[in-house]
Amino acid sequence: MTDLWPALEPLLRRIERPARYLNREWGLVHDADATFAVALMYPDTYEIGQANQAIAILASALRTLPDTAVERVFLPWKDLSDLMRQEDLPLFSLESCAPVRDFDVLGITLPHELAATNMLEALDLAGIPLRASARGEDEPFVIGGGPVAFNPEPVATFFDAILIGEGEEAALEIVSAIRTARERGLSRPETLDALAQVSGVYVPSLYRPFLDGK
Repeated sequence: MTDLWPALEPLLRRIERPARYLNREWGLVHDADATFAVALMYPDTYEIGQANQAIAILASALRTLPDTAVERVFLPWKDLSDLMRQEDLPLFSLESCAPVRDFDVLGITLPHELAATNMLEALDLAGIPLRASARGEDEPFVIGGGPVAFNPEPVATFFDAILIGEGEEAALEIVSAIRTARERGLSRPETLDALAQVSGVYVPSLYRPFLDGK
């Protein structure tokens, strides 16, 4: 994947708290040789998202999968997001400063309803179509989860699949299903069919909403 650091580094002297965008944490894991990549996003700033235990637990679990890189993504503060749009710099991961749109899977945790607009801002910054129906074969599968997922319909349009329930074990099944489908050369719709077989996974595109019993 592309390393965006040369484009990002000059911008850091022009913003507040540049350290939030540096991959300098103790114990940070970066697997540059993996052939399959998962990005886990908390749709808020680093200071808020880093304290979320769900991201850490899921990252630790997914790193047990062979040949799979797992990186984290946070939403930049407005000063950097404005500069990123001016410089045509897409949203990047923390560990390797790679474009989020280049990952195979983008998992987004939705901790509360107000994070929904942050999620859309992040997708827009990443250059990923907001609506799942507009995504092509080369775009990552956007998977939702977290407390808001227990009532997924208000945000269902934006996700390829949504996990309703606990994610520690299901996340492994979801990523494995997508990877297997990619290795078999399955299309995006065929991969979504495979995801629908994972317990607790809701694939909105496989259902047609109706009103008044019609």
